[in-house]
Amino acid sequence: MRDRFDVVIAGAGPAGGQCARDLAERNYDVLVLETESEEGFPRQSNKSTAGTFPSAMTAFAIPDEVVMQYTDKVVLESPNDHYTRTQTGAVLEFAEFKQFLVEDSKELGATYRFDSRVSAPIMEDGEIVGVRYDGDREVYADIVIDATGPAAPLAKELDVCNLEREHQAIGIEYEFENVAVNHDGYADLRDAMMLRLDHDLAPGGYSWIFHTGEDTAKVGLCYIQNGSHHKYAKEGMGIDDYLEYWLDSDPRFADAERIGGTQAHRGSAHIQPPKSMSTDNFMAIGDTVPTIDPLWGEGIHKGMKSARAAAATVDAALTPDEPQTDADTLSVYDQLWHRDVAPKHNARLMMTELLYLAPNERYDELMDDLRETDSDTLEQINRGDRRAILELTHLSDLSLLAKYAKRRLSR
Repeated sequence: MRDRFDVVIAGAGPAGGQCARDLAERNYDVLVLETESEEGFPRQSNKSTAGTFPSAMTAFAIPDEVVMQYTDKVVLESPNDHYTRTQTGAVLEFAEFKQFLVEDSKELGATYRFDSRVSAPIMEDGEIVGVRYDGDREVYADIVIDATGPAAPLAKELDVCNLEREHQAIGIEYEFENVAVNHDGYADLRDAMMLRLDHDLAPGGYSWIFHTGEDTAKVGLCYIQNGSHHKYAKEGMGIDDYLEYWLDSDPRFADAERIGGTQAHRGSAHIQPPKSMSTDNFMAIGDTVPTIDPLWGEGIHKGMKSARAAAATVDAALTPDEPQTDADTLSVYDQLWHRDVAPKHNARLMMTELLYLAPNERYDELMDDLRETDSDTLEQINRGDRRAILELTHLSDLSLLAKYAKRRLSR
């Protein structure tokens, strides 16, 4: 007898866990396959800055118990300036957050199998009908969901999404104590999430300090393998080297020490437009189809919103007496993704690319621009509002826009 479920989800990250949570609440028979062991889940290194905002906390009923620190402002830094915006946020304890999603979905009826690495789809008549995991083990489902992030073993095999992976983002982070979060000459980072744009520290990317209470903080950086990274990168330096360079050169870290027992938290994503996100009997969610806010990043909320959109699509597909799981039916997920998860995605992607193409001196000017605009401008930019983007554009940016256009045409 076949091992069978209504839905099989590959990956127990925020997207996979939330999708299982939503589906189990609707009484679907859902199985989650997770590579890591249950005892060690999630691995110390498999973590995130985990900064999010009240909209995510409320929409997904995230409990206070998984919050390390509530923050009341967001700070953007450039090499010689900064801009502070009042905005409530939350820095999550990422491991506990992921564990909460697993336990909550289990209580609702979801099944989890840990130590279960998904390797390939099971195909019949050209359609996916299940997955292989742990070598030769098989499980079947009406609908299969890939929530494995950049690995994407199912989406790659099915040629779903845009998986050429031209612009990979690579990040590293540690948790520190004895961080001078209110150092003279710098922004006050008490109860703040800070993002710094500075090619000297993170060529083609950004760095961050997220206050987690007292004198502790999550400190990390990320760069995207884009034109700016190739232009500004220091020869022979990798992601670990850049973080050490920042720690050595910034006086806020003069007395900082890594919190005992913590390892590096590493991650990756890809900054690119999706081709599609679904096909017959299949959907891809979370960082398998990554989206990013131009200025905030904030991928956790987007991943969970994609999970919710996929769960709603499953519900519509499996509710009828004769379930419809063909590509046309599941394409509702693509529509929901573009409407609710990443509206105006092309404009948001354009702003993201332009931001990291800009030189350091333009980042200093950006801080002045933000002080002179409406306080909602950043939020409008993150929503892909082209008029808000134009508010921050100068005549001197024409060469930057021309460079961007040339890169786009070359693709």
